[in-house]
Amino acid sequence: MNTVVTSREAILQTSRELIRKQGWTAVNIRTVAKECKISVGSIYHYFHSKSDLIAATVESVWCDIFLFPDQNGSFADFASCIEWVFDCMRKGDEKYPGFFTLHSMSFLGEDKASGQQLMAQSWQHIQDKLYLVLTNDQNVRPEAFDESFTPKKFVEIIFSLMFSALLKRDYDCSAILGMIRRIIYP
Repeated sequence: MNTVVTSREAILQTSRELIRKQGWTAVNIRTVAKECKISVGSIYHYFHSKSDLIAATVESVWCDIFLFPDQNGSFADFASCIEWVFDCMRKGDEKYPGFFTLHSMSFLGEDKASGQQLMAQSWQHIQDKLYLVLTNDQNVRPEAFDESFTPKKFVEIIFSLMFSALLKRDYDCSAILGMIRRIIYP
């Protein structure tokens, strides 16, 4: 067995592959070490516990599924960004079967709070990117928003609809796109 410490990213990549092929139950210190062909101690160099490994893996999967393009200009408008997100959701569900509905159950007891915090951070990152795309969209009607109906509130509403679709595994965004077009575009 290779006792050389491998990279954190290589360990997370192996963990993602285990999820894809065998599901959540396969992600544990010993199995990941075996798959990486490294010692258990090498895993502990980066992750102090199984829950640390699981939490980092969850975050890694979210990042893999929703890797936003570096340039916000890569979206023609907010609606095209939403189409892209729904496409990512569909592809993510295919790539990591059951991830969206099962990963929250992988955190138990004391680890539940840290797992929920990581999920919240991932979701906030997505909302922040959506907000950035929305505020850079030159096609939005100037009077679309006011003090009570702000771009941030709009993104929160759209995100909640996306999250609902995610849990239902319904990746048809046509109704949400229709709503977006009626609300913010001329």
